[in-house]
Amino acid sequence: MERYDNLPDAAARRVRRPLRLTWASLFVERLTRAFWPLATVIFLALAWALSGLSAVTPIWTTQVVGGVAAVAALATLIWGFTRYRAPTRMEALARLDSTLPGAPIAALSDAQAIGAADPASRAVWDAHLVRMAAKLDAARAQAPKADLAPRDPYALRLVALTALAVAALFGVRAAGPGLTAMIPGGAGDQVAQASWEGWVEPPAYTGKPTLYLADQDPGALAVPEGSRVTLRLYGKVDEIDINETWSDEPPAEPVPTRLFTIDGDGTLTIGEDSWQVTAIDDADPAIEVAGELSRTLVGEMRQGFRATDDYGVATGTATVELDLDRVERDHGLAAEPEPREPIVVDLPMPFRGSRQEVEELLVENFAEHPWAEMPVSLTFTAEDAAGQTGTSDPVEITLPGRRFLHPIAQAVIEMRRDILWTTQNAERAARILRAVSHDPEGFFPKTEQAEMLRASLGPLEEDDLNPSVRDEVAQALWDLAIELEEGALSDALERLRRAQERLQEAMRQGATPDELSELMDELREAMRNYMEELARNAEPQNQTDEPNSGEQMEMTQQDLQEMMDRIEELMRQGRTEEAAQMLQMLQQMMENMQVTQGQGQQGQNPGQEAMRGLQDTLRNQRDLSDETFQQQQGQQPGQQGQQGQEGQQGQQGQQGQQQGQQGQQGDGQQGQQPGQNGTQPGQGDLPGQLAQRQRQLENELQRQRNNLPGAGTEEGEAARGALDRAGRAMDDAAEALEQGDTSEALDRQADAMEELREGMRNLEDAMRREAQDQQQQQGQQGDQSAQRGGPQGSERDPLGREAGERGALGSDSPLADGEDVYRRAEELMEELRRRSGETDRPELEREYVERLLDLF
Repeated sequence: MERYDNLPDAAARRVRRPLRLTWASLFVERLTRAFWPLATVIFLALAWALSGLSAVTPIWTTQVVGGVAAVAALATLIWGFTRYRAPTRMEALARLDSTLPGAPIAALSDAQAIGAADPASRAVWDAHLVRMAAKLDAARAQAPKADLAPRDPYALRLVALTALAVAALFGVRAAGPGLTAMIPGGAGDQVAQASWEGWVEPPAYTGKPTLYLADQDPGALAVPEGSRVTLRLYGKVDEIDINETWSDEPPAEPVPTRLFTIDGDGTLTIGEDSWQVTAIDDADPAIEVAGELSRTLVGEMRQGFRATDDYGVATGTATVELDLDRVERDHGLAAEPEPREPIVVDLPMPFRGSRQEVEELLVENFAEHPWAEMPVSLTFTAEDAAGQTGTSDPVEITLPGRRFLHPIAQAVIEMRRDILWTTQNAERAARILRAVSHDPEGFFPKTEQAEMLRASLGPLEEDDLNPSVRDEVAQALWDLAIELEEGALSDALERLRRAQERLQEAMRQGATPDELSELMDELREAMRNYMEELARNAEPQNQTDEPNSGEQMEMTQQDLQEMMDRIEELMRQGRTEEAAQMLQMLQQMMENMQVTQGQGQQGQNPGQEAMRGLQDTLRNQRDLSDETFQQQQGQQPGQQGQQGQEGQQGQQGQQGQQQGQQGQQGDGQQGQQPGQNGTQPGQGDLPGQLAQRQRQLENELQRQRNNLPGAGTEEGEAARGALDRAGRAMDDAAEALEQGDTSEALDRQADAMEELREGMRNLEDAMRREAQDQQQQQGQQGDQSAQRGGPQGSERDPLGREAGERGALGSDSPLADGEDVYRRAEELMEELRRRSGETDRPELEREYVERLLDLF
């Protein structure tokens, strides 16, 4: 019967009536089988009583017959209870299903065992369910099947029933009228006394319980407005006096059931009891803007709001309307605009918990809307379950748009805005854009882009330009501006210069702190890619025949990090001129940087490659855990980190390609970055998609574990064991995501990350042990100097640091003190967290510490 436990609600509703009747017939069937002996005894006793034989036989005969009948009735009653088993709903479903061809109820209760993730298999399964559901229309209630013949081979029940029928027809008349008076209650039934029951049921959205009116003391009674009152009268209903003030026309005659709704204060009187009812008013919801509007480079706006209601906010909307009075009516905006409907978007609401007080964040991107970068009014509206609404005061803002830093892209976007403002600007915009693309050399990165621009301008010069064609041209101009802004740079140095130029241009345009922070993240990523490119392409220093000429300088990565931190600090303080000067200095230092590399450094050894792959896996697992947490909180996955990923996605994809060409183990992991697996973060990641990505991470970890170096050593086996536990935790997390249990998934993902860190610590120990063993072997052979690329045996990485032995940290590293670098890193993180919580420290210092915590 367990196969019927998962019957869908839609199928259950279609067979509800025949199921109830079939269930009732099963009760009749079971009762008949269990208590037919009791019924036989009762029939015989009634037949004796109604036959009149008691009137013509001695009194002791009647007493004996009565005693025997009582004993037999008690025995058959006990016998019936020992054999009676109440039917269940599952048995009723099985009985009903057995009468239908193909057992459709059982089929609809089944779940797809295999192939649930395959769209084709799922489509076949859905078609099968549709066919089975169509067969439910033939369901008919089944009659009881007592089947008493085998249980009563002598037909005693029929004998008793025949005797009762004969006694009822002929016995009472023969016994005379006095026999009826001997039956209890035979002298006449008394009319039941008048009584009543009442319930007050508040509206469901209030969450208040139903009140039993008889339990409420007469007097004052407060109930929510809109409560429904149900009164049921029994006995002599005309003797119950009911008065209430909410019905427009009370019934003219007494009725057994009275229904009315409390829509205001009033009085309810039932007989001698009276209640003065106070209707608790359902207040209108209230909503207001909370916090400052923030924006990102890509045009994403974030605006907080706060909504309250006495019983909870049901829904909400945000309305954006153009504030034409505040628009600077010059150039393309001088003409009258085409009418456009206000922008209306739904407000995010929490899925769980109380909605009496809601504090959420509206996150939207209107960068492509014609009103982008124009003055608008923003109004929030909240609605409760009763349909009442509350509206906030309009807020005057400039609708955030995407910030374009490339001058040609700015011109294209401005003309796009003009033609979307009104088609009257089409001819003017076409002339300007043709002038812009007339001499593309030095302005357009590719001549094809200028040709694309000129090709898209043809429809704008036609006399009968319609809005649909205009919108297609606007979309083409938008795509071209994005291409001009983003570019298709393949050279790491060019990307670095481009990031620096974008940051300088943003400072000149007065970008917001959030936008500058986003550009700083882009600069850091470009810097990292450039240093990796230098490391791969640097020539060994001792292969040059002549010393390098010109001004040269060596820098460490810590120097670069401190310099970029200083630039970001100056920007946050509003000292953009000093920040621009320091950015220019950084550019000059990067161009003059000396890159040195020993002969023996031909690439990363297997241990370093494995460590890099595990670091990528840990980072991806952390990103997936963040998206799972956002899914649990009801937010779109990926929104929180989207602004930093927009500018970094291209670099990460290219880096993954470069690593794939070199055969590093991290190349597969780069393909699993959030947003690079076919589903962009923030575009509807469902729990099933999160589970699929978790499975991919688990498979990648299994591949890395199989290729892990250090086999046979204690540290290597410990690393493999930790990664094996991490894989099991990932598997449990994927199963929890498939079942929709995000809380359990978050716990298992945390376990997986902890085991990954433990495996990386063990791998670091194994690498250190291997480096020490090799150093001892080289000392015994007496040729350490030759094998390490110089008389002093020193190697330097692209930043001029000592590389150490076999990838270990150099002697000048703050973590190279002989202890576990990962545990030392954890201690540093704990110290940073402690300092960030000390309110007596300067605000600037605490902001710096918080940025470090965000990075790591």
